[in-house]
Amino acid sequence: MPNDRFLSLLGLARRAGKISLGFDSSVGSAIKKESALILTTKDISPKSMKELRYALTQCQVDIFEIPYDIDDMRSAVGKAVRIVSVNDGGFAAQARQLLNAVKGEE
Repeated sequence: MPNDRFLSLLGLARRAGKISLGFDSSVGSAIKKESALILTTKDISPKSMKELRYALTQCQVDIFEIPYDIDDMRSAVGKAVRIVSVNDGGFAAQARQLLNAVKGEE
């Protein structure tokens, strides 16, 4: 099931040390040009999303809103976060592919 595969991928990336969790850490990774992809949960507040977009105006990083909430992220990465930075190109490409599969099912 794509849902399980995407969340499993995030867990694997966490164990490999290839993601940054939370607003400050994710923005820091993007500014240092380490980030390949920024993921936000569907329950992120509009204010947080606005601040994220403002902080990343000079960065060339894609921002994806994923169809999962904070509880799904807690189970996948072990921490309750709404913003995740994927800092590896391979993991980012696989995440994009799985997200497109999930969006195709809806």
